[in-house]
Amino acid sequence: MILQRFAFPRLYQWFFFSFFMVIASCTTHGDTPLKNTYGTWEKAHGNSESNKYSSLTQIDTNNVTQLRVAWEFHTHDADTSAYSQIQCNPIIVKGVLYATSPMLKLFAIDAATGQQKWVYSPYDTIDEDKKGHFIMHNNRGVTYWTDGKNDERIFYSAGVYIHCIDARTGKLVQKFGINGKIELHEGLEMEKVKDLFVTATSPPSVYKDLLLTGTRVSEGMDAAPGDIRAFDVRTGKLVWSFHTIPRPGEPGNETWENPDAWKTTGGANNWMGMTIDQATGIAYIPIGSASMDFYGGKRKGSNLFADCLLALDANTGKRIWHFQYIHHDTWDWDPSSPPVLITVNHDGKKIDAVAQTTKTGFVFLFNRRDGTPLFPIVETPVDTVSDLIGEKLWPTQPVPQKPAPFVRQVLTEKDLNPYLSKEEYEEVRKRLQSAHTGKMFMPQSKAGTIIFPGFDGGGEWGGPAADPETGILYVNANEMAWILQMFDVDPSKNQETYLQAGHRLYEQNCMSCHGAERKGGGNYPSIVDANKKYNAKSFVEFVNAGRRMMPAFTHLSQQDKDAIASFVLNLKNEQKKKYAPTLTALDSLRLSPYTISGYNKFLTKSGLPGLAPPWGTITAIDLNTGEQVWKAILGEDEYFKEKGIKETGTENYGGPVITKGGLLFIGASKDGMFRAFNKRTGKLLWEFKLPAAGFATPSTYEVNGTQYIVIACGGGKLGTKSGDSYVAFALPGAK
Repeated sequence: MILQRFAFPRLYQWFFFSFFMVIASCTTHGDTPLKNTYGTWEKAHGNSESNKYSSLTQIDTNNVTQLRVAWEFHTHDADTSAYSQIQCNPIIVKGVLYATSPMLKLFAIDAATGQQKWVYSPYDTIDEDKKGHFIMHNNRGVTYWTDGKNDERIFYSAGVYIHCIDARTGKLVQKFGINGKIELHEGLEMEKVKDLFVTATSPPSVYKDLLLTGTRVSEGMDAAPGDIRAFDVRTGKLVWSFHTIPRPGEPGNETWENPDAWKTTGGANNWMGMTIDQATGIAYIPIGSASMDFYGGKRKGSNLFADCLLALDANTGKRIWHFQYIHHDTWDWDPSSPPVLITVNHDGKKIDAVAQTTKTGFVFLFNRRDGTPLFPIVETPVDTVSDLIGEKLWPTQPVPQKPAPFVRQVLTEKDLNPYLSKEEYEEVRKRLQSAHTGKMFMPQSKAGTIIFPGFDGGGEWGGPAADPETGILYVNANEMAWILQMFDVDPSKNQETYLQAGHRLYEQNCMSCHGAERKGGGNYPSIVDANKKYNAKSFVEFVNAGRRMMPAFTHLSQQDKDAIASFVLNLKNEQKKKYAPTLTALDSLRLSPYTISGYNKFLTKSGLPGLAPPWGTITAIDLNTGEQVWKAILGEDEYFKEKGIKETGTENYGGPVITKGGLLFIGASKDGMFRAFNKRTGKLLWEFKLPAAGFATPSTYEVNGTQYIVIACGGGKLGTKSGDSYVAFALPGAK
């Protein structure tokens, strides 16, 4: 069995840590001294610790019920036909709020009034036919940097670029990169990498004068490399790169049975953002799963550094330590949010720690300096018997003994929804009987495997909050089961018709999202009637551009796209044409013998959860002891509420904010409510119906003596209506 982390000699570790404690004392504000920023919200997730904590106290448990809408800002670019969203956690600097719109426009508004100062459109300077590369993605935050003098910049990702914007004017900083932008393919090394999908949903991170970034890439066999890179914050020049799939001679390469896996295997990317300790210069970077997500027969081994927490020297990109959460992941259970930095009382000592919540519902807690777990983690034997040819699952998985999981992790018949009709209950019971279930880490199968916790957690991208005064972690979670079925793919067919090839290519590239019957599922739309909206030409243009959750399929040939169009649009004349595939050596290596049935929740035919409630929760966990403090239901399902069934919870996206005033604020829930809980007890104190669901993390800040709490109301997920506004709340007459 491989070691979970490579540790430097302890004498060297201690010297390294002490050295940086002395010299690394700068924040993102150029060379100004490090300072406590809990009273501001100048970074996504609140501050450099990513703890979503505010020391503001004007709004507290006694007066929170008096909150009123202070202002609402509309972006006027929601796309209701495509279920557009806003997932951005706004930042506030010097009384100005910076955030993004559904179509990824960046704007600056007066944080006290909501009046617009400027707006920047990322696609004003590109060709019309490439706009889809920009508007398809979600954005979860922006990054501010200043030299402390006259240079103030906002960095954010839209499409394949990181844009550098003058924070005062909203104009591109032309001297950065190429005309104010850097291309996210920069520095990636793989054959034909420029043709592969790359973007970023999380904001880049700043350390001194370096801009560190991860990426979002495809989750199939066509994934680009997930390397971590640092760019010069002033010029945009690449400074260093860390290979998340190690090359021969690099530590971790021995964990891949094929030492040249990096040439064909992508992913292992930091899509969820990172946290940099500004005092020590250590970047704590969660890494996602390697491609493809659900079949590992072409990437045998434990697959470092996929599914890891990496601790890197932010100055150089050198690895200090790492821990792998999942070995040879085939469940898409990669870590889902940036880790939190917190100081805890452990065994009578104060320990600077880093905490990671996960999709699986586990919380991992490590000594920040050397990666030593603060609570035992046991390598636990798991089922490895697979009916997928070539698959070789890892025999154990790491299971923390404390804290206890914050969600249910196993689905059996006793966990089925008791509020279903007799017919629907029997329907899901039979489906459960035919699926592989009953314990965690069940192998994928052709019969179908229950994924629980689901693809969206457990913990999701909103991430937890943590109180630096008490050491208590607050995490909202999804408790929803999904079902995944593997299908054979025959890539060897020659002289097919366009209909046959289109069907096969649809299964390989599209079915995982839109389903075998093209009806969609989860957050993916039906394309059954796509021929009512597109002709062959416009459909291929759409495939070339991509949109929202759908990447641009630039790696497909024109013939492949035409074949898919003939199948999806039911073009009778085109379907009869002969199709003769031409595969490069790289194409052949990347072919997978399996595809998936789609991202399908374990629901009844009418769309009701097969799993018993609750489907959304918030848990408070004392990281000093590893014990849960309280657990509350988050959200109410409207269907069951009308039937008198309460405390169901709902699926939720976006994290909580906690304050010194004793409050936990959170939107996130499908029902579109914005809520305030007592952070000490979990008691619900206040709620407000938003104009659209707030699938984003709120921000709290103070301007001119008034404390505000603001949240993006973008909706669009879970079948909810799309919105285009940011809503800020304050106490009446507060100064």
